[in-house]
Amino acid sequence: MAKIVMGIGSSHSPTLLMKPSAWLARAATDDQNFFVLHDHSGARVSYGELLEKADPAILNEITPDKLEQRHQQNQVAVARLAETLNEVNPDIVVIIGDDHKEVFHDDNMPALSVYWGETIPYRPTGIMKWKYDPDLDQELWYPQEPKDYPVASQYAERLIRGMMDDGFDVAQSKYFKDQQAMSHSFGYVYYKLMTEKIYPSIPVSINTYYPPNNVSPLRAYRIGQSIRRQIESWREDLRVVVMSTGGLSHFVVDEAFDRHFLTRLAAGGPDIHAELPLKKLQSGNSEFRCWSALAGAVDGMKMDLIDYIPCYRSPAGTGCAMAFATWS
Repeated sequence: MAKIVMGIGSSHSPTLLMKPSAWLARAATDDQNFFVLHDHSGARVSYGELLEKADPAILNEITPDKLEQRHQQNQVAVARLAETLNEVNPDIVVIIGDDHKEVFHDDNMPALSVYWGETIPYRPTGIMKWKYDPDLDQELWYPQEPKDYPVASQYAERLIRGMMDDGFDVAQSKYFKDQQAMSHSFGYVYYKLMTEKIYPSIPVSINTYYPPNNVSPLRAYRIGQSIRRQIESWREDLRVVVMSTGGLSHFVVDEAFDRHFLTRLAAGGPDIHAELPLKKLQSGNSEFRCWSALAGAVDGMKMDLIDYIPCYRSPAGTGCAMAFATWS
């Protein structure tokens, strides 16, 4: 029978694919942030309001030495996950991610979708297209050449049918239109985690960002439970890794909130997901839901937190907090 042999949770922020000079280039536009800024209570605020109330100690987080330290921590953690995935060498990888209007738009924004084409296209569009200062080092950035990646199509179809029987209304895609390309929540996995081998995948997308049909954390957890039930119902002897990408707090770093969540996540169970305050899950913080979905799939397995790295980029406390963990 098929079995989940490991869970992997990772941030997927563009920060992971940039050197600190590019972090600062992004910080220079934080007062024009497209996704808007929210303080630690979840209230929408301006950059100026954040800056006025910011802890002066944040200045110590954006010195050249500290930025380089955080950058190196990120690279070590990503490499550790890639190495772990290669050691496990699964037959299939189920990837849970969210979309940033790279695939789905306001004309069709599903709460839950599974891709089941034979291959999934990678195209350097949207967030994955380099759009920062051309003088900045692009060495770490997403490849700018198109490519197609294999999908475990047969099992993706089974997953769709099984989750429908489980009571979930699953949208499905067998191909993308010419102007569409996979979300960077999946592109990150293929580029940075599947470094030794490209594994057949099942891309599962949940809507975290966009009301009114973004899933609740508890609903995401239940989605993860359903994914696990379906995998374990397959009679073939398959070793499956389930991973999710996204988060943690951004575009304003909230270390206390992140650390509390990670502690409760390690304890397992649905309670933390039922209790997460929706007001705090605005903008980038919405991606906590991706971790909730993973938690449902790996509940009962032991969590190993590889690293938690708060990556500030401005004196107002803007940035993105990175987390990397495995379950076995």
